[in-house]
Formats: sequence, structure tokens, C-alpha cells
Amino acid sequence: MKLASAFPRPNLPGMSQAPQTASKDAAERADAFRRIFAARIVVLDGAMGSMIQTYSLTEVDFRGTRFADHPHDLKGNNDLLCLTRPDVIERIHADYFAAGADIVETNTFSSTSIAMADYRCEPLVREINLAAVACARRAASAAEKAAPGRLCFVAGAIGPLNRTLSLSPDVNRPDFRAVTWDQVVSAYTEQIEALLDGGVDALLVETIFDTLNAKAALFAVEEVFARRGESARVPVMVSVTITDASGRTLSGQTIAAFYTSIAHARPFSVGINCALGGEAMRPYVEELSGIAQCYVSCYPNAGLPNAFGGYDETPADMARVLGDFAARGWLNLVGGCCGSTPPHIAAIAQAVRNRAPRQVPQALRALRLSGLEPLALA
Repeated sequence: MKLASAFPRPNLPGMSQAPQTASKDAAERADAFRRIFAARIVVLDGAMGSMIQTYSLTEVDFRGTRFADHPHDLKGNNDLLCLTRPDVIERIHADYFAAGADIVETNTFSSTSIAMADYRCEPLVREINLAAVACARRAASAAEKAAPGRLCFVAGAIGPLNRTLSLSPDVNRPDFRAVTWDQVVSAYTEQIEALLDGGVDALLVETIFDTLNAKAALFAVEEVFARRGESARVPVMVSVTITDASGRTLSGQTIAAFYTSIAHARPFSVGINCALGGEAMRPYVEELSGIAQCYVSCYPNAGLPNAFGGYDETPADMARVLGDFAARGWLNLVGGCCGSTPPHIAAIAQAVRNRAPRQVPQALRALRLSGLEPLALA
């Protein structure tokens, strides 16, 4: 491919190395990641895209010097900033850790060959994912150093793609699909391999609106684990998007149908994010909490977008709703999606601080069988 030669690649960790067996440190972090969920409600970060917008970046920022002559506009390719403005991405991660987040997501929502095709950046997929993990890991290490004894985790974000396996983009050809199963699996496989090589603590398949795309991602995850060996396995988290008041995904499933569709993958957690504000998610979070045989997460938008594309829910608004969900025993993981900021996460973290996590007997039993004990509440 001609584009590849246009992108000289720096020597980033993991780029020229074969996948490595998980180190002792990685195994210890994986154990700690699992134990913290058994001990308390865990706090995820907030939005990345709307936070990037606050920096008023220009096309020059997205291009840097390396991509000055790239033949396509790059502004809006937020994941590329991991290469051209890593300082911005690392700062956002750091701000979320400072606000009380236990986990930040890598800036890789669109870091697949299928999504990057919109910007003609397909050859950069592996490099972007590696750089994104490095940005998050630097912020995590700094936060841990600032508070000895604290553990800060990095989840590899795997987005939903801009092409769907369930729906036709052409109303006149309902049988047509813009992408195939094999293409989706291949795209996700490339991303997953890079995220694991970078050293993520978990994988998060999120903002799912088409369950078939999600099943392709989960299939790719298991294929990668099978090739790399059991020691490479990390927790796999799943989060779906309910798109409107019908209580269904864009591809037409109810929350119960969605969970039934992906339960075979034995996710570490399942939850709901994006699309709606927290209050509108209430009946679906309650329903999911009643049926899920794993941990449950919720990270809503800061309300629905207003007429200007902004989000109106304050930190207090989000904290009140998610604090109530926690008080009802529905949640194990909370955070924010579009429009949420470090102040939102700080308020949410405070609201759930003294709330017990939703009990998952199967997960606790698995911990005991593996010889682990839940961490004491901090």
C-alpha cells in the first residue's frame, strides 16, 4: 500500500516485537484489577472527545510535522493525537486520575483499519494503539507515584465501527452490507493485538449499537487469547448503547436480548454507556442488574446534547443519579461518557465512595477458588 511508505515509523515499544508472555508485574496487576471490583464500586474516567474539544486544536495540531503533507484532512481524527499531540491526551488521562478515576480508557475508540479509512490512516492502526496505551500508562504511573500504594489501571477502548454488520446503508438494498464479518474480525484483531502488546489491564468493547459487530469483536478477542496463551488473558468488559426511549439498541435489541446474545463470552462486566443521560438509563440499568451474571457498569452522557451540541448536566446532576443507582445496589463500575469532565468524575467518585458494590456471587466464588481475597475497602 502506497500510504504506508508515507508514514515513517518511530521505534515505539512493541512495534517490532513478537507478543510476549505476560510478566509477573502484569499478572499481579491483573489480580489487583479483579480484586478491586470485589471490594468496592470502581470509578471509570469520563469523555475523551469533548475534552479534546476544550483544547481548540487546529488542523496543524492533528498533522504535526510528520503528517504535514498527508493528502486528507485530519482534524477530527482524535486518536491520531496520540502521535501528534500526546501531551494533550496524557494530560486528559492525568486529570481523570486526579479526579479519582481508578481506570482510564485508551484514546482508541476509532483505532481500527475500518474507521481509520475515513482519514486514509489505515497503516497507522498498530502504532496509534501502542502510542495510546503509552499515553495512558504514563499518566497512570505518575498518579501511582504521587500516591504510593494507589493502583491506576488502563483499559483498551474498542469502539463500535462506522460500518455495521446488521444494517444496510442503502434503503433500496436491505440485503446489502458495507462490510463483511471477516473484515470486521480482522480489523478488531489488529487493534486487540496492539492493545495487548502495549500492556492494557483490560479490554473494553464499548458503545455497542450493533450486537453483531460486538460479537465479531468478542470473537476476535477469544481468537487472540487462544493464540497468545492463557497468560495473556485480561478481563473483557462490554458496554452497550440504548439509543432512545424504546429501550433498544440501534439494531433492535432490548437490554435483556443483548445480554443473552453476549453472555456466552463470559464478560468480566457488562453495562450501558453513551446515548442517554443517567436518569433515562434507570429502567435499563435496573433490568441489567437483575439478570447479569457478572459485574455491571454504567457511564452515561452528561444528559442529551442541547441545541448547541453541548451537554447540560452538572457534576452534581450526574452524581445524584449514579449515587442513587449505587445505593440501590445496581452497580460495580461508574463513570461518564460524552460531555462529562474531570469535575463530573470527581463528584461521581464522591457519591459512590461509601456505597457497597453490587454483589456477584459467581465472581466472588471464582476469586476464592483462585486463592485471592477481595481488597479491603479504602
